Amino acid sequence: MHELPFDGETVVKTTAAYARDLAERTLSTAVVAAGGVAIASGPADMFHATFWQTMAAAAIAAAGSLLKGMLARAFGTKNSASLAKGV
Repeated sequence: MHELPFDGETVVKTTAAYARDLAERTLSTAVVAAGGVAIASGPADMFHATFWQTMAAAAIAAAGSLLKGMLARAFGTKNSASLAKGV
């Protein structure tokens, strides 16, 4: 019988880390994107944004995600773009 190079605990830890990382990235992207729309078109007009306002919102969301990843490297694990510990 062949031995597996990992144990079940490793898989559970990896899955838990992935789930935390995915949840953090999804939530932070939603918050940054909503902020980008509000900044680019104004809160009152966010449902009537022009093409360029939408493009500006996308750029703001991308910049926010980049900033969050840089902050995660500075304050979290050095080899991860996540603020979650152990990811």
